[in-house]
Amino acid sequence: MKKSREDEMSTASETAVNPRGTTESLADPDTGLRGDVSSLGSDSEINGFANEDQKIDKYGFVGGAQYTGELQPEIPPEVLRQRESKWLDMLNNWDKWMAKKHKKVKLRCQKGIPPSLRGRAWQYLSGSKVKMEQNHGKFVEMDQSPGDPKWLDVIERDLHRQFPFHEMFIARGGHGQQDLYRILKAYTIYRPEEGYCQAQAPIAAVLLMHMPAEQAFWCLVQICEKYLPGYYSAGLEAVQLDGEIFFALLRRISTAAHKHLNKYKIDPILYMTEWFMCAFSRTLPWVSVLRIWDMFFCEGVKVIFRVGLILLKYTLGSSEKLKKCQGQYETMEKLRSIDPRYMQEGFLVREVIELPITEREIEKEHLIQLKKWKEMHGDLKYKPPPRLHGAKAINEAEPHSHKALVQMPSIVIQSPALSPPSSDSSRSSKKDKKSTKEEKKKLDKKTGKVESIANGSAPDETKRIMKDEQHNLQSVDITEEIKQSMLKKGTQLQQSEQSLSSEGTEQDTYL
Repeated sequence: MKKSREDEMSTASETAVNPRGTTESLADPDTGLRGDVSSLGSDSEINGFANEDQKIDKYGFVGGAQYTGELQPEIPPEVLRQRESKWLDMLNNWDKWMAKKHKKVKLRCQKGIPPSLRGRAWQYLSGSKVKMEQNHGKFVEMDQSPGDPKWLDVIERDLHRQFPFHEMFIARGGHGQQDLYRILKAYTIYRPEEGYCQAQAPIAAVLLMHMPAEQAFWCLVQICEKYLPGYYSAGLEAVQLDGEIFFALLRRISTAAHKHLNKYKIDPILYMTEWFMCAFSRTLPWVSVLRIWDMFFCEGVKVIFRVGLILLKYTLGSSEKLKKCQGQYETMEKLRSIDPRYMQEGFLVREVIELPITEREIEKEHLIQLKKWKEMHGDLKYKPPPRLHGAKAINEAEPHSHKALVQMPSIVIQSPALSPPSSDSSRSSKKDKKSTKEEKKKLDKKTGKVESIANGSAPDETKRIMKDEQHNLQSVDITEEIKQSMLKKGTQLQQSEQSLSSEGTEQDTYL
């Protein structure tokens, strides 16, 4: 008997015990979605769907568990335009906003990023825009590379399992699957020591729904290296370690759920692997996925922890709810079919914002669990880079350097042949020496003022000004030395001297 689409979707969504590996799949390659998807034919944009009456929702889904239909309330157009205007202002002045108004950025991410600007905002929040600019042409180079054959077959086999009811990935060999293949192949070339992990595919697919392939690739890199470092490496040690952190935090949030899972020895890796590694993209309703990702890019992994803790709290958090879960199997079935009320956008976002789990608490628990891990298993086989908690931490660790993206001008000096100094040049040099002495006297007076301020009880602002003043004085002194050395060589470069003296006071990069 042929399975329904809903049954096939749930089959494809089942989590493997180890979602990594060269042959293991999130669904059996000979069952699940293979036959049904191929019957849909070519790209939906060209030939339409098998069912002509099937409508596409505003997110591009034609069916399946994440199809929203027309049930979602629409944001009033005037409110949406206002939000777009605010986000455009932020994106056009991003460095200033991140440095001085990060709390406002965070608040606007919690309200939800406007759909028209979501892809661009994710790139700015994650730092992938800067990463791409720093690696200009790198993706094209990797895209043209043949790649490692041991990963290519596995990647190709996984393509049809990623959002099979979304118009972008509905067709075998369609443009969505082709771009997804390019991104995943490029990552195996970019990080050959990590290779490919199946859980990267849904992450990359979500990104592709919002931005072109090259931008999606660098966004994937930031997620793998900054937000979830070590998650997709062999052994899944980072995920297991976060599972222990997650379970320890659950004791504080829901004692009942913690006791129940501990009683039946249900290891966190059994239920939280897909949640964390796929950032809930295969678990939550699509509207909730987008809102959670908005906050995840802004605030970091604590958002993923909070979502998981909320789902467990409301699913297993009372004796009444646990009556039907008397055993490991029943509990796992309950976690595979969480009540939609707890995953609904309004409820879930509000709970995530209010749950008091901070990055500091996560890092504190990380040290505790890391110590326990070493006692039981020894040192970690793969040591990922430190995790950065959200956009502010990433921006501070890798600030956007505008100077690095602008061609630096240079001064070309063509010195004439050295000749004995004429009487005119000797007179001009005497005048310059006299003016230099006068300038030095003025500088000494300024320095005296600076020292008097430093010796007194100057406020912070005064100290800052004092520090800037000393730096300016140092720049001027360097410029004077250059002028003197040029005069000693007898070069007649009055225009160059004037430009150098002005540049020295502006602290430019020529020197």
